[in-house]
Amino acid sequence: MSKILIIMSAADVWERTDGSAYPTGYWAEELAAPHEKFVQGGYTVDFASPGGVLQPLDRHSADPEIAGVDCARYVEYAEKALREFGPLLKLDEVDVNDYVAVVLPGGHGPVVDLHQDADLGRLLTAADASGKIIGAVCHGPAALLSAVDTEGEWLFAGRRMTAFTDEEEQLFGTAEGAPWLLAARLRERGADHIGGPAYQRHTVRDGNLFTGQNPASSARMAEDMIAALG
Repeated sequence: MSKILIIMSAADVWERTDGSAYPTGYWAEELAAPHEKFVQGGYTVDFASPGGVLQPLDRHSADPEIAGVDCARYVEYAEKALREFGPLLKLDEVDVNDYVAVVLPGGHGPVVDLHQDADLGRLLTAADASGKIIGAVCHGPAALLSAVDTEGEWLFAGRRMTAFTDEEEQLFGTAEGAPWLLAARLRERGADHIGGPAYQRHTVRDGNLFTGQNPASSARMAEDMIAALG
């Protein structure tokens, strides 16, 4: 049976420019919706993170006023999937050749650790070189920034993608005090960032790279990946 790897952040706080610590964790829908689609499609799903650390749930993703009326189902599904999987794989011990696709969900964690994780950078470089499907949703595309060569050139420069927009960050209330904004940073590094309406489903495909703008885009991104995997 073909396997798909979901790589989570290990961060539980996002340090702000004023020195305060903003609690973070995985966003339930961004983990649960793709996982559910992959399992329904007949795939086995593994979880990995830096050090094998299990990131906590972002409590905002359990608030129906923020995350929508279906959030309780996503929280329950995500927690069950992680519990049944058991200890996460350590990112530096993962062999990307064991997987047909790699998925990077959000929450704010990827802008804390994954964007500069060298082990992830090597894994993504190898995955892209072999044409494996790579998916990233919401703040997950921050993790793509880790893939740089010895000269500091970014692997995904020039590629079309989407991610949580600066407008959405402002509407969410986390733009002020953020060390950097994701969409702006992606553009600075050379991405062709294509944003859609705030909080509406929006996905972009560029070859083997599949990206979703926000939690509402999670399931569609997974569906698009499954279709491409055939």
